[in-house]
Amino acid sequence: MRALIDMNDAQVEALDILAKRMRRSRAALIREAIDGYLDRHHREQVGDGFGLWGERKLDGLAYQEKVRGEW
Repeated sequence: MRALIDMNDAQVEALDILAKRMRRSRAALIREAIDGYLDRHHREQVGDGFGLWGERKLDGLAYQEKVRGEW
């Protein structure tokens, strides 16, 4: 898929310098940057889920057994 993005002149120039130095295309650098951004935000979402139970006094397994016992 192709996407059209707007960048200012300084961003384009910086990408071109980096691409030349790394011997990679500007598009490859942008794809890598997007992958890194998405990975970081995915890890944050996963990390937000860990520890949600930490403040509770009831053990998770005990809670699970209690709830299942209501069935």
